[in-house]
Amino acid sequence: MQITGDGDLGFPELQRTETDNSAPTDSRQPLPTLYFTFASKNMGEGCLLQCGSLKDRESPRGMLPGSEWLSHQLGLLGLELRVSSALLLIFLTFSIWILGKGLTFVHQCYINCQQLRCFPEPPLQNWFKGHVGLIKPSEEGVKNIIKFVTTFREVFLMWGGPIHPIVFICHPDYIRPVTSASAYIAPKDKLFYGFFKHWLGDGLLLSKGDKWSQRRRLLTPAFHFDILKPYIKIFNKSTDIMHMNWRQLYVGDSIRLNVFDHISLMTLDSLQKCVFSHDSHCQEKPSPYISAILELSSLVSKRNQEPVLYWDHLYYLTSQGRQFLRACHLVHGFTDDVIQTRRRILAEQGSEAFLRNKIKGKTVDFIDVLLLAKDEEGKALSDKDIRAEADTFMFEGHDTTASGLSWALYNLAQHQEYQDRCRQEIQELLRGRQPEEIEWDDLSQMPFLTMCIKESLRLHPPVVAIARRCTKDIQLPDGRVIPKGNICLVSIFGTHHNPSVWSNPEVYDPYRFEFDNFQKMSPLAFMPFSAGPRNCIGQNFAMYEMKVVLALTLLRFRILPDEHPARRKPEVILRAEDGLWLRAEPLQHPSMPETHLSEAPQN
Repeated sequence: MQITGDGDLGFPELQRTETDNSAPTDSRQPLPTLYFTFASKNMGEGCLLQCGSLKDRESPRGMLPGSEWLSHQLGLLGLELRVSSALLLIFLTFSIWILGKGLTFVHQCYINCQQLRCFPEPPLQNWFKGHVGLIKPSEEGVKNIIKFVTTFREVFLMWGGPIHPIVFICHPDYIRPVTSASAYIAPKDKLFYGFFKHWLGDGLLLSKGDKWSQRRRLLTPAFHFDILKPYIKIFNKSTDIMHMNWRQLYVGDSIRLNVFDHISLMTLDSLQKCVFSHDSHCQEKPSPYISAILELSSLVSKRNQEPVLYWDHLYYLTSQGRQFLRACHLVHGFTDDVIQTRRRILAEQGSEAFLRNKIKGKTVDFIDVLLLAKDEEGKALSDKDIRAEADTFMFEGHDTTASGLSWALYNLAQHQEYQDRCRQEIQELLRGRQPEEIEWDDLSQMPFLTMCIKESLRLHPPVVAIARRCTKDIQLPDGRVIPKGNICLVSIFGTHHNPSVWSNPEVYDPYRFEFDNFQKMSPLAFMPFSAGPRNCIGQNFAMYEMKVVLALTLLRFRILPDEHPARRKPEVILRAEDGLWLRAEPLQHPSMPETHLSEAPQN
C-alpha cells in the first residue's frame, strides 16, 4: 500500500493505491487497512486517524454546510459530529436573541446613565462596586449618610454596582413629587420589600394599585378612635407586666437592661391582645408564636445584608431559608386558627349578635373588624386576605413601636432635664389617682412628653427610608427629571438630619415641636410614619401606645445612660449594634406595688 498526502485541510488526505495489479479486486471486500494507529515505530505516536478517500465521503444527512469543516476535523480524530439542522437553527436563534437582549439592555443602561448625569454623586469606591459598602447597616454607614446629606442637601445619586442607580432624596421639596404620586406612578420597589412576600402576602404593606386602594378603605375603620379607646387599658396592663419583670432583675442601685428586647416583647404582647384578643403571656414565659415573629424579623434583616440570597429559589435552599419557611408556617397556622374559630362563631351568632357581644366585652379586635368589613359591592375579605392584614399589623406594629420607644428612652437618659420635666408633667396629671393608669383623655394632656417623643422620632426614625420605583418620569421642582424605571429612595433619616431643613439637626431639642416652631415647617420635614397616600395607617395606634408606655415608665423609673453610647444600626428598622443598653433606677420600693393586672379575653 502506498500513502500519499495532500495538505488542503491542514491534515494529509490519505488515499489508497493498489500495488499488485495481478490480484483481482472485489469491490465488496472491505478495505484491509481502514484504520491504523500511529503508535508504531514507523508512524510517530499519539492519535488514531481514519483512512480512506475523504473526497468520496459525503456529509451526514441534514448537516448544514457551515458545520462540514468542523465535522471533517473531528472525523479525522475518530469522532462523528451529527447535529440536526433544526437544533442548530434553534441554538443560533436563541444566541441571536440573547445577544439582542444584551445589546438592548446595555443601550438602555447607557441612555439611563446619561439622563441621570444631572444628579451629583459621592466619589465611587470603584467602577464595579459603585457606592456599595459606603452605606452599611452600621454606625459608620449612618455617619456617611449624614455626610452626604450635608454635602448635597436635596438629591444625589448612589450606585449599587455598575448598573444599579438609586436616586437618594432628602429634602421635603424634592420628596413631595414622589410621595404625592399615586400608587401606580411610584409603587413600592419589589427589591426592597419582596423579602416579606411569603410572610405577609398581599397585605397593605405590599399590595399596590386598585387592590391597595380597596384594602386601605376597608381597613381605615379598624383605626377609628372608638376602636382604639379600649386598647389603652391593654397598653397599661402590658406595661405593668414589663415593669414587674424589670423589678425582678433589680440588683443594687439600678437595673441594666437591653431595653429593645424587653419593649419588643411588650409590644407583641399588646398587639396579640389587640389583634386576636389572645393573651399568650409571652412576657412571662416563651411563646412559640411570638418567638416565630421575632425570628422572622431577624431573618429578613440578615437576608437584606446578603445580596447572594436575594434570589428566592436559592434562599429557600439554605438553612436560613428553611428556617424562614418553618417560622412562616407556624405564624400562618396560628392566624388561620383564630380566623376560622372566629368565623364559626360569627356564622352561629350572626353579624349583629356577634358585634353586640363584642361590644359588651368592651373590645372589638382587629380580626373582628376585618371579618365584618365589606367593600362597596358587599364583598367580604377572604381568610387569606384577613391573614395577610393581621400578619402585616403584627409585624409593622411591634418592631417600629419598639424602636421608637427604645430610642425615646435612650434620648431622655442622655438629657435628664427633659426626663425630669416629663416626669413632673405625668405626676401632676395623675396626682391622687389610684391605680396609676393612663386613660384615654390623658393622651392629649401630655404636651411636653409628646414633644419629646416626636423629637426622638426625628433624631432616630424607626424606618430610615422608603423605596419607590418610578413607572413614569417624575419631574422635580428645579426641572430635573427622574427617568422612569429608576428607584427613588426617600431618606427619612436623611431628611430628619438635613441641616438645610433642621437647624443643628444632631442635637436633641424637643422645643422644635412647640406649636409656633413646628407650624413653620414643611409637613414633609418630619415623616416618621412615611408620607403621602401610603403613610402608616396605624400611626395613631403607635403614638398612643408610646405615650402610655413612656409615661408609666418615667413615673416608676429613672432611666440612666449606659457607660457605652449606642451605635446605630439601620436594618429593616433602626436598631443598635449589640443591643440598646440602659440602666433603670426604681423610684419606688423594689417590690412592685399591687397592680391592676387582668387577663385579656382568650379565644
